[in-house]
Amino acid sequence: MGLGDMSPRRRAGLAGAALGVVAAGVAVERLTVHRTVRRRARLSLDAQGPYGTLRGVPGTVHADDGTELYYETDAPEADGATGATADGALTVVLSHGYCLNQDSWHFQRAALRALGVRAVYWDQRGHGRSGRGGADRPEDAPELLHRLGRDLRAVLDAAAPRGPVVLVGHSMGGMTMMTLAAQYPAWVKRRVAGAAFLGTSAGGLAEVTYGLPAAGVRAVRRVLPGVLELLSAHPALVERGREAGADLLAGLVRHYSFGTPRAVDPAVSRFAERLIEATPIDVVAEFYPAFEGHEQTAALAAFAGRPALVAAGDRDQLTPQPHSEAIAAALPGARLEILPDTGHLLMLERPEEVNALLRALLDTAGPEGAARAPGTA
Repeated sequence: MGLGDMSPRRRAGLAGAALGVVAAGVAVERLTVHRTVRRRARLSLDAQGPYGTLRGVPGTVHADDGTELYYETDAPEADGATGATADGALTVVLSHGYCLNQDSWHFQRAALRALGVRAVYWDQRGHGRSGRGGADRPEDAPELLHRLGRDLRAVLDAAAPRGPVVLVGHSMGGMTMMTLAAQYPAWVKRRVAGAAFLGTSAGGLAEVTYGLPAAGVRAVRRVLPGVLELLSAHPALVERGREAGADLLAGLVRHYSFGTPRAVDPAVSRFAERLIEATPIDVVAEFYPAFEGHEQTAALAAFAGRPALVAAGDRDQLTPQPHSEAIAAALPGARLEILPDTGHLLMLERPEEVNALLRALLDTAGPEGAARAPGTA
């Protein structure tokens, strides 16, 4: 019997069983520590560490549909009021992933800043400090990633109107780079001096199983968009539920974010939780359906002939290693690096390694590459 022959109740039950495989796994450690102790630990971790505290010169630009997009510029020796710097200077522009925001680049930002690299960080629509698109609904999913590509172009025109740029994207951020290239290939060929695709995909996400049984994942995919849409209609209730289920959420974040969760600094792990917790449930619902239809392998041709980095964790369950291998295959000459024992949030789990890879990319992105490169701090 196929999924199409099952009753809605049977499909929902199979989906719930699949999700339960992960939930049960991450719940075991939760049961060993009293909930109050865990809550106090979260509060203590929130007060520790500098994660997410780095700020640059703020700026805003409006997308073609009027959505306000927020970005920040780190520009040593630049105009402190505008972030502007000399014409012709290379700018690194970093695009974050789904349910994150620009603060997810904390370690890369510290390294780039310390070495005097001009960099722009921005919050994708619906995330961080950027506005919500009035027309962003689940039924608009096929167009949403293309809209993100146009958003990136608006940020580039405002924050880096001249000079070469190196584009860096993680997960959805890498997809945003691809849809930019699909819509503005001539611009990419003219302005982009290098590109880094971290833990991302050019297509085929409908086949990802998230480490669950395949049949269960198919059931989840059929019911999840409707469940998310239903939940998005009651955001206040969902936010209360998030608080009640904070322990389970913490386990899920660790499970899907990191390849070796127990080896990650607890403050970093908690930082990842906070980034994800800050994403409203209706934004989660609006964006989720867009990924299944994402297919931009052909758009990668616009990056051909430029230094390119493709990196992923070998334990990434959201955009698994073969997706990065496919991107590298479409970009002859690209450097492919698979980080061992690493999950989806490789820039937080392996910051030294990621920064070293970015340094090597920037070393080849222009005649003054070495002076522009991030360190490994």
